[in-house]
Amino acid sequence: MKILVDENLDGMDERLKEQGYDALSVRKLNMAGEKLGSDFSIIQYAQKNNLIIVTKDKEFRKASEENNFPLILLDDEEMLKIIVEKLKKFS
Repeated sequence: MKILVDENLDGMDERLKEQGYDALSVRKLNMAGEKLGSDFSIIQYAQKNNLIIVTKDKEFRKASEENNFPLILLDDEEMLKIIVEKLKKFS
């Protein structure tokens, strides 16, 4: 399983690697000369390289639904679910 971490989660690629995942960073790929300045270019790169995109950017949701590519979206709704689940431990 290969993962592409969007710029809005900078550093998460290293943390995923520590957990044994093959993770790349959009920021690091840009620094290495890839041209991933738009959501479209990130999606194309991920599809070409069979990567799962991990992002906080809600705009990827519709693109994922329309183009059927794997996406882990950590938006406010997902964060709320995590917070509520953790709060249950205090009840």
